Amino acid sequence: MRLFYTLCPLFAVITSLSLSAATLSVTSPDGNIALTLDDSNLTYQVQFHGQPVIAPSKLGFRFLQLPAIASGYKITQHSRSSVNQSWQQPWGERETVVDQHNELTVTLKHPQRKAPFTLRFKLFNDGLGFRYEVPQQGVAKLDIIDELTEFRLSDSKQTTAWWIPGRGWNRYEMLYRTTALNEVDRAHTPFTFKLPSGVHLSIHEAALVDFAAMVLDQQRDGVLKSDLTPWSDGIRVKTNGSFTTPWRTIQIADSAVGLLNSDLILNLNEPNKLGDVSWVKPGKYAGIWWGMHLGSQTWGSGPKHGATTANTKAYIDFAAQNGFDGVLVEGWNTGWDGEWFLNGEVFNFTTPYPDFDLAAVTAYGATKGVKLVGHHETSGHISNYEAQMAAAYDLYAKHGVSQIKTGYVADGGQATRIDENGIERKEWHDGQLMVNHYLYSVTEAAKRQISINTHEPIKDTGLRRTYPNWISREGARGQEYNAWGSPPNPPEHTAMLPFTRMLSGPMDYTPGIFNLAYNGLDAENRVQTTLAKELALYVVLYSPIQMVADLPEHYDAHPKAFQFIKDVPTDWAQSQALQGEVGDFVVFARQDKHSNDWYLGALTDEQARTLTVKLDFLPAGKRFTAQIYRDGKNADWRTQPYDIIIEQQSVTANDSLTLPLASSGGTAIRFKAL
Repeated sequence: MRLFYTLCPLFAVITSLSLSAATLSVTSPDGNIALTLDDSNLTYQVQFHGQPVIAPSKLGFRFLQLPAIASGYKITQHSRSSVNQSWQQPWGERETVVDQHNELTVTLKHPQRKAPFTLRFKLFNDGLGFRYEVPQQGVAKLDIIDELTEFRLSDSKQTTAWWIPGRGWNRYEMLYRTTALNEVDRAHTPFTFKLPSGVHLSIHEAALVDFAAMVLDQQRDGVLKSDLTPWSDGIRVKTNGSFTTPWRTIQIADSAVGLLNSDLILNLNEPNKLGDVSWVKPGKYAGIWWGMHLGSQTWGSGPKHGATTANTKAYIDFAAQNGFDGVLVEGWNTGWDGEWFLNGEVFNFTTPYPDFDLAAVTAYGATKGVKLVGHHETSGHISNYEAQMAAAYDLYAKHGVSQIKTGYVADGGQATRIDENGIERKEWHDGQLMVNHYLYSVTEAAKRQISINTHEPIKDTGLRRTYPNWISREGARGQEYNAWGSPPNPPEHTAMLPFTRMLSGPMDYTPGIFNLAYNGLDAENRVQTTLAKELALYVVLYSPIQMVADLPEHYDAHPKAFQFIKDVPTDWAQSQALQGEVGDFVVFARQDKHSNDWYLGALTDEQARTLTVKLDFLPAGKRFTAQIYRDGKNADWRTQPYDIIIEQQSVTANDSLTLPLASSGGTAIRFKAL
């Protein structure tokens, strides 16, 4: 990976301050965002275009063994620096990422305590991040029992929030709510909202390592407080006397689209620690998966068992014929019989069912240029998984499996561990123990040149920059809820995800269902989109690995529409969000990393609408053939979801296209360079 950078000179190196009250300020490079730190009550505040967006908000921590970090601390030193550099992703929504920020580093000390601590602030043009750096406090054990960090907004009744409940059932797989901010109780991050001024904010965190995830607890109207996910014994974070927190992040934009074009979360993560990661391969995969959700196949053994040698070879043939890189196989290993989601301790990750031959299917795939995508469902029993992890990864590495989809299905949003005394404990998916477990899986896989696609994961915080083999994850309601969810994903769901969940990073949503109403148009469980919208998802919902999610036979009915899935890449040179409003509609344009072709995806909620899109993202002076897949005149997700028009026209950067989107409809376009 190449790194290009220029460092601006330090414009204030180290400054000593008296122990009287003091304030310090820092602005973004463009001057639009300003942060002020006040040590009189240990608070910070943020302005955007000269107007307050975060009112004075508390900082600090409470500990079990020591007095709190709170009021009484004074600024003793500070330094400033500016950075303007760029770095390259091995894969991503854009190849080159610009990192331009101003940094303020502040040392604070309590007059009656020996050890100081540091607050580090980085302000970018698209938002800011800050973190606590607490050195050794003179104790061998320091347990955090509360984080005091706040994000205060002044008008909670007139601020619109888009959110899912924090620390609830089933990880993050809930439908997003649209409410006034004062109706929020506890919310997961990314947490997106719109101020009365029209300014959009999203609060999240970056570089979550060896710490508990933060949810936001609204204790009083407009006061969002960090609520760290606890261990089973109530402690929030366990340390050895020192710690560095994840970055607390605030993305800020004049419009909803501005949030989508932010690289702040990635820029607050450390560079790649794995070295050469050319073995991490973006691509598309088919899989033995959707049939289980429809009930036509089973994960466990028996007459409808999906993961058989013969069935896998047939899927490999399908993938090879259509240019797909891999085939996911779920249910190949023993442990799936019965209520597997309650029995994580019975999974064996090296023993296949008798009708599945791992060596035979991987060897067959090698002759076709198609790799097996491995699968490990743990049912959240991490002690059982970690005990077998090395052997399981070694087995896959032996047979050339270079990607694994891991799963942590566990009702109640909690995983199972066996403690040092042999007692079973339940831990939240986003607590410190599980944060470390998920990363352990990724680093162990990297030793064997294996990439991880985590389902039922910890939320994304940009660690794909540091560990590029963490290639994707789920972390929201995916396509499977359309097969058995009550209710299934509504039309607004995929218009909501880009502005909420996907501000954190890629999602393996598993798009591409072509049999949209497998139980009939009137059935509750069906895909609530048009066919054209399913195509648009491949551009709108970014992931470096995209699933061709339906059964192979269902693509036969729409071969011309299927061509778009065969053509669309998953690795991009650049990406631009062009239009959109949270939960209503969105338009993305992306350039293929390996050609001069561009792609566009547009989709809407239940409201049919017509959009006019300028093509000025295309390079000037070049001509393209626009291969357009759009909703037909009578398309409607309820009654005529398959009505699609496929057409071509010659275009340049000077042109605009009018895109009629049906109810829960979409448009997908390939701009083929001439």
